Amino acid sequence: MLPTASSKRRTFAARYFTRSKSLVMGEQSRSPGRTPCPHRLGPVLKAGWLKKQRSIMKNWQQRWFVLRGDQLFYYKDKDEIKPQGFISLQGTQVTELPPGPEDPGKHLFEISPGGAGEREKVPANPEALLLMASSQRDMEDWVQAIRRVIWAPLGGGIFGQRLEDTVHHERKYGPRLAPLLVEQCVDFIRERGLTEEGLFRMPGQANLVRDLQDSFDCGEKPLFDSTTDVHTVASLLKLYLRELPEPVVPFARYEDFLSCAQLLTKDEGEGTLELAKQVSNLPQANYNLLRYICKFLDEVQAYSNVNKMSVQNLATVFGPNILRPQVEDPVTIMEESKKGVLT
Repeated sequence: MLPTASSKRRTFAARYFTRSKSLVMGEQSRSPGRTPCPHRLGPVLKAGWLKKQRSIMKNWQQRWFVLRGDQLFYYKDKDEIKPQGFISLQGTQVTELPPGPEDPGKHLFEISPGGAGEREKVPANPEALLLMASSQRDMEDWVQAIRRVIWAPLGGGIFGQRLEDTVHHERKYGPRLAPLLVEQCVDFIRERGLTEEGLFRMPGQANLVRDLQDSFDCGEKPLFDSTTDVHTVASLLKLYLRELPEPVVPFARYEDFLSCAQLLTKDEGEGTLELAKQVSNLPQANYNLLRYICKFLDEVQAYSNVNKMSVQNLATVFGPNILRPQVEDPVTIMEESKKGVLT
């Protein structure tokens, strides 16, 4: 069954006003033992300014936070080398919190102890770390990045996860061309949505898309049933592709594929051969996913007299989700998608 928005929202007042000791979870993590060396944990996954609550007196401190590996470090200044403290994320959960009556407009989230299967529990947790972002989008980005780290070892965190990492983790389920989420969305749309007018153009229910994303990111496998909206599932599929840190066609191959599109307009035969060459040279995981998506979209356009999704319409919708430059210019992307690289 689909998760509900209400089941995911915690009562902020109960959590906020029952704290009885310091919320500086990171400082507790520093001892006993040595602070892990940040640079040995791999590349920076996310960095930015956040405010953390220092105590139950609501004293906020602005700190520079850096996410590396499964550790969240914080520094007094952006250029500091030695962190003030860190939070080990494995065995924790991250939750968005609505602002309390005394904190209107604040963008709050919390990291607290409790791993898989515990995210629906709501006891007051005085050891949680309360953080505040500068905007709703910034908070959502942090929550997603942290959730990805927490749940990636358990098969979650796939939105924004590298395609190669997802494919590597899912090998234990047997060989396949696409990630399990993509297969589940495609199978559902193939069964119930091929004749749906405006498929992939009409938006799904935003709250349900977000709930499904949260569930998949938390390692769950929510089932779609007869009550599930086709447009919501279609939006979820597009969101997954859009959230890939590098698109299905890697950034380094962007110009090559655009050149193919230009060649196709001049000489269709030669352009087709060049495009086939470029596609065959993609990394295996990217090649498999692109082949899978294109085969499915061919099925969608076969019903274009009913769903109104012609090849050109599908190229306009999916182009930016599959092929995009590293520095995005929305106007340029739209124009280039109309050139028909995917047609």
